[in-house]
Amino acid sequence: RGRENMEMKKPHAVIVPLPTQGHVTPMLKLAKLLHCKGFHITFVNTEYNHRRLVRSRGDAAVEGLPDFRFATIPDGLPPSDADATQDIPSLCYSTMTTCLPPLKRLLGELNRVGPPVTCVVADNVMSFSVDAAAEIRVPCVLFWTASACGYIGYRNFRFLMQEGIAPLKDEAQLSNGYLDTPVAQAPGMSRHMRLRDFPSFICT
Repeated sequence: RGRENMEMKKPHAVIVPLPTQGHVTPMLKLAKLLHCKGFHITFVNTEYNHRRLVRSRGDAAVEGLPDFRFATIPDGLPPSDADATQDIPSLCYSTMTTCLPPLKRLLGELNRVGPPVTCVVADNVMSFSVDAAAEIRVPCVLFWTASACGYIGYRNFRFLMQEGIAPLKDEAQLSNGYLDTPVAQAPGMSRHMRLRDFPSFICT
């Protein structure tokens, strides 16, 4: 009984990553660090990624611990059994436009059956989580999963557009040497930067 009371008093963080490997991995590392510091953790996978994980590693991969659980929400895309990475633009659009209601329902269920949710830690791209957290009156922290260098690179996309370096004019610029264009004046970046050194989204 005493142990049960202690579990109910633990801070309970709900972790909501963008459902792609480059985002799930750092969010899972953060979840483990918080767990080591005494947090109860609910790690939210999409149903699609949950099925892939079970298929590749078995049920034990998502069993978790009494105070480190996995939960799922739909990603809003059509059902698929394909064991492949989903189309990223479609996935981003779908999560931003369809995942808020299921996340709200999940937070409500967690509050009914376990330690009350005390905070939400969401991937910066999953910003709808702020609204879900506000509904149950808990704080939401947005976590940037890329490196600091990547962050500064993204911050300079506007600079590249203002300088007329981006967006690319045509597909030929991907292979004709244009990506080697020097970008020496990008704020916060090395003066040896080339266009190809920026995050690849600038090429799309």
